[in-house]
Formats: sequence, structure tokens, C-alpha cells
Amino acid sequence: MQKETTLFTTDTLGNTGNPSNQFGEIGTLNNITKTDQPQSQIRQKDQQFVWHPYSSLTAPIPAYQVVSAHGVYLTLDDGSELIDGMASWWCAIHGYNHPVLNAAAKNQIDKFSHVMFGGITHAPAVDLCEKLVKITPAGLDKVFLSDSGSVAVEVAIKMAFQYWISQGQPNKNKLLSLRSGYHGDTFAAMSVCDPVTGMHQMFDQVVAKQHFAPAPQTRVHEEWDEQDIAEFAKIISDKKDQLAAVILEPIVQGAGGMRFYSPHYLKRVRQLCDQHNVLLIADEIATGFGRSGKLFACEWADISPDIMCLGKAITGGYMTLAATLCSEDVSNGICNGEAGCFMHGPTFMGNPLACAVANASIDLLLSSDWQANIQRIEASLKIELAPFEALDNVAETRVLGAIGVIEMKQAVNLAEIQKQFVAEGIWVRPFGKLVYVMPPYITTDQQLHQLVSGIYKVLASTPSS
Repeated sequence: MQKETTLFTTDTLGNTGNPSNQFGEIGTLNNITKTDQPQSQIRQKDQQFVWHPYSSLTAPIPAYQVVSAHGVYLTLDDGSELIDGMASWWCAIHGYNHPVLNAAAKNQIDKFSHVMFGGITHAPAVDLCEKLVKITPAGLDKVFLSDSGSVAVEVAIKMAFQYWISQGQPNKNKLLSLRSGYHGDTFAAMSVCDPVTGMHQMFDQVVAKQHFAPAPQTRVHEEWDEQDIAEFAKIISDKKDQLAAVILEPIVQGAGGMRFYSPHYLKRVRQLCDQHNVLLIADEIATGFGRSGKLFACEWADISPDIMCLGKAITGGYMTLAATLCSEDVSNGICNGEAGCFMHGPTFMGNPLACAVANASIDLLLSSDWQANIQRIEASLKIELAPFEALDNVAETRVLGAIGVIEMKQAVNLAEIQKQFVAEGIWVRPFGKLVYVMPPYITTDQQLHQLVSGIYKVLASTPSS
């Protein structure tokens, strides 16, 4: 028998009895089913129904249930508190439950949480796009909003392809990327991730074939060696007639290896793109909004790309939002072509709730002495990570901005090491050989000490082979 549930009544015109409240009784929580469940049921149902990222359903690793978060702390269902060293995959730069961001979300949701962006505009999106144009490198004058970092990369790649189609050069339909790079999990993004050591090597036979140059070897503060760019220079010269764009992560190669490279390499890439008439896409999804010590990592080399991808920290980790910025030359080139417009349009593009929080997050960052704060975190991480160099199972450590990396000699056992980190009161999520931290910017020196000391205790007790 079908259950009947009446949430509110309407007249024949679909109006509620109260013209000021079209939702009737549904305007309160009185008739809405509560979803509170015992914690044990949550964990059981998580394993029964939920597929977590990069996880197996046939050999699942239990997930830790967070019931609240505040500042840099995650509170688990058993009441324990963990210092979050990951900023929720690098995006919660202001920590959790920040009153300024909470207020921005609450203020916007009472107005409207979403409207379609086709043919409609609104202040939060307009303000955000203006703000992004002002703070990003010169020449990035137009902003296309989307839902996530991977989509921002898809949009950037599509922009590059449509630009050359509109220029009557459809043969320029390949990309040049760097080995050890990572650009996302969707198909065009996968095609420019490292094809051998990257996360997506199993899709080698189904993704588009692109060109790859060796990963940069000269590190951030090392003396420049022109040989480092030699193979890249040869590829872009030989393939210029088929290359639409170069795509790279400026200065910091993130999920592909947490590698930091010379700003001079990036400067030379910009010069070679100009020389050979190839667009440059900078994927700043991980590095944008101060993480590397500059507001945007392109500033290390004082260059501006033709297209830039932003995401992650754009809303301070509150909700998903991303942006793809481009030069007016790119936007005009696309819009003056046969289609007359850019052929893309996500349903949740320009979500007003996300845009309102993004505006508040960016204002919060820029109103602080954020650069001095990142320098403080960098200095603290250098001191805290120095002792790791003496461990037999550690290959090296490296620090840039608010990023600290411990590269192990062998890949870690994720399930086991995660359990040990939690026991130390810290949340760190390694991958492969890399144990790293990218903490919220509000993390104090004492909290950093507790975080890194916990990592040291675990790694010092981990066998070297």
C-alpha cells in the first residue's frame, strides 16, 4: 500500500493559505522527517551505500565520521578531536565554521540559493568575477564560472580548442603538458595528467593522446639550468602547428608528486608559447589564493597565462565552485567565430550561494596580512620537518609556502598509517610515498608543532622497507 504524506495544502491555483508563505507548513521543520541516526548505523550504512573517492567497495577501508568542525579541528563521532593538516584537500584555508563565511552563507540563502545563469545575472556572481579580474595577473579579463576544479580544466581546454577552430586552424587540437602533473579526474583533464605514473594511467587507451615534456628538475631557489627546458622547447617547436595550448601547474606540481620547480622554467614556457603561437593554460586550482606564498603561483615568474583555472580555496572550502579566466583576445577569438558564443554551460554555473561565500572568503584573505602569515607557516614547517631528514625511511623533505612534504623511500600503507595518525589526534591523508600537510592558514605554531610531531612519531616507528 502506498504511503500518503501531506506536507502542506494548496488551493486549486497552487497557492497556500498564507500569500506571504507559499510553502505553508513546510516552511517549518515540524513535518520534515529527522535524519538523526545512531553513530553505529551511520558507519554501517556508509559501508553499505557510499562509494568514497579512490576507494574499493570489495575491500573497503572504514571512513572516520566527522560530526562537527571548528577552527582547525575535526570532531569525530567518538568525541575525539583531530588537527586537520589537509584543509579538506587544500580548500579550507580559513578553517571551519568561520563566522564571516557563515554569515555570508546565511545572508545569501535568505535571498535565494540558486537561479539559472542563462539569461539571468546576480550581484554575488558579478562581484566575484570583478574581484577575480582585479586580483589575478594582468590580462585575464573574462571569467567563466563552473562547479569544480576538473570542470574548470575542461572549460579551459575547450576554450583553447574553440579559439583555434574560430581562427580557422582546427588542426591545432593537441595539448602539451608536463610529466608528474595532475589536472583532474574528468576525461580531457585525465589526458594531460602524467600518462605513466599518474592516477589515470589505466585509461591510456581511451583518453585523447597528448604531448608530454619532462617534469622540471630545477628547484625553486636553485640556479637556473637552460638544459631543463631543452626538450620542452624542442617539442613545442616541432609540434607548434598542432598544439592548441600548453597546460601546467605553475611552480607546484600537486597531486602528481608535490614537486616545486624554478620560476625561471615558467618564465621560459611563457616565452616559448609566445614565440610559437601556442596558448598557455595555468592550472592554479591548488596554488591559488596564497598557498605557495604568492597570491597566485604565476606571480613567482611574473607572467600571465592566456587562461587560468581556479577552484579549491575559492570559497574557503564551504562549497564547490571554480572559475576559468581568460584574456580578451581568447574570449573575442571564440565569440567572433562561427558559433558566436562559447559552447559550454553548467547547470549550477554562477551559483549565488557559492559566489557570496567566495566573495567573503577572498575579502577575508585580502584584509589580513596573509603573506606574512604564509611566511610564518613556511618558517615553522621548515623547522618542524628538519628532523625527518635523519629517519632511514625518509628520502627528503621540502617546504614552499604553506605546503610541507615528506617523501618516503617506500609507499605507505594508507589504512594502517591513517589509523596511527588519528590515534595521534591529527588528520593527514598521504598518497603513495608522499606524506604532506597543507594546513588551514589559521593554524597556530603550536598546532603545527602538534601536527608535525604526530607525523614524526608515526613515521619514526614505521619500518624502512
